Amino acid sequence: MKLNGKDYYKILGVGRKATEDEIKKSYRKLAHKYHPDKNQGDKDSEEKFKEVTESYEVLSDAEKRKQYDEGRLFTSAGAYGSGGFRPGDFAGFDGFGNFQGAGGQGFTFTGDPNDIFNLFGGAAGGQQRAGGGGRRSRGRRGNDVEANINLSFDDALDGVYVPITLTRNVTCPECKGTGSAPGTLPETCPTCGGRGSVSEDQGLFGLSRPCPACGGRGSIIKNPCSRCGAAGMVSTPRKIKVRIPAGVKDGSHIKFKGKGEAGPGGGPPGDLYVVTRVAKHPYLRRKNGNITMELPLTFSEAALGTRVEIPTVDGRVKLKIPAGTQSGRTFRLKGKGVPRLKGKGRGDMKVTVRVVVPEKLDSDERKIIEGLEGIEPKDIRAHLKA
Repeated sequence: MKLNGKDYYKILGVGRKATEDEIKKSYRKLAHKYHPDKNQGDKDSEEKFKEVTESYEVLSDAEKRKQYDEGRLFTSAGAYGSGGFRPGDFAGFDGFGNFQGAGGQGFTFTGDPNDIFNLFGGAAGGQQRAGGGGRRSRGRRGNDVEANINLSFDDALDGVYVPITLTRNVTCPECKGTGSAPGTLPETCPTCGGRGSVSEDQGLFGLSRPCPACGGRGSIIKNPCSRCGAAGMVSTPRKIKVRIPAGVKDGSHIKFKGKGEAGPGGGPPGDLYVVTRVAKHPYLRRKNGNITMELPLTFSEAALGTRVEIPTVDGRVKLKIPAGTQSGRTFRLKGKGVPRLKGKGRGDMKVTVRVVVPEKLDSDERKIIEGLEGIEPKDIRAHLKA
């Protein structure tokens, strides 16, 4: 059918017997192709986008589609063939599913406003309005949940599975999320006809606002569920086990997709964010991807050289200390550091020597130290006299 010069089926590229899913799939593809955000300044694409949206607004609504097919679609301004709209009525889109025509006639987009937002990664958590046929609105995304866990220094380096008990909202098992008592369903709001919004004429402008009767839900619950009180959700504790990857640090945020609260009205669940709190180690420290340690040595060990057993992420190893090692020297153990979260391999371990001088000496120890004066380098502070 082609009235007023427009064939909505042809514009969307579907047949007259196309299903609702086929119409929606074609619309999403074309809206993505011609959306103004992707074709800024391209007038042809802008007009094409308006035509595509106009076609979907009619064909996605069962009642409007029937009226269009029968050639009797009307608007408040009169009959406009099977399209039902005047040229220029798609001059503006306010981002909330509402169009404001150049002629001052505003109307609510009765499809799925998030069909446009989701194409470009925009906000998709709002209420989605039902069409004129009284379809129920799609559920919203559930809330995200955050939990803190305490880890030992070793567990943070090695990775570990941690049990977590969450108190979160889940879909009510009694009403299956509808909010209505078992055996009943929410009824289409008579005030807004299931759209969730009402329009008001303001002279040259048409304003759309949430329906005051249903609060924007598009439906009214007359028989509330006794367990959830019409909320469709109940709070319940749940134990889950999450895997903490090797290499996390104090304050790391780890996302577990879909492990948050259930979505109201059957919407998708939110995410779980785990924040790690890592305890300090008695003698090991972490600096970025490296592990650092201070190694005390006696004077004789530093002067004569030795082998010292030290702990690493792979177990204990012996570190060779060459003769004549000075206090403050750092030895590097490659690959003995922190596992990299986003990549292969690990950082290094850096061991810094500190020569410990005894604070008190007995008489025998003093005689031994005094005997070393003859072999000490002469005038070690000569550079300070220059």
